[in-house]
Amino acid sequence: MATVADWLGGGCLVAGALLGLAAAIGVLRFPDALSRMHAATKPQVLGVLLLLVGIALRLRSPADLGMVALVAVFQLATAPVAAQMIGRAAYRSGRLDRSLLDADELAERGPGSGSAGPA
Repeated sequence: MATVADWLGGGCLVAGALLGLAAAIGVLRFPDALSRMHAATKPQVLGVLLLLVGIALRLRSPADLGMVALVAVFQLATAPVAAQMIGRAAYRSGRLDRSLLDADELAERGPGSGSAGPA
């Protein structure tokens, strides 16, 4: 049974590393801030979670599993916030093509692009 878990863990490690590579290539190759934001968060989070599953399958001790779970929770909590902040900064600085937006909820706030008032 340990051999099967080791092989599954190795497969998760490889898949996670490939998703991390895809995220890095996307950040370098995509043309605008919104596309880069998605490339930096979506495959990267899944890649990190796959890496953590692979590590958990390989280590299998309770202390290590607790640490892996904490890393997963913090990754899931911080990546969406980071993506939101990147998108907001790109919008406020004017570094995105507004024609690519399906809906622009911040345009009705006027000058400052949503910098005043609750978000």
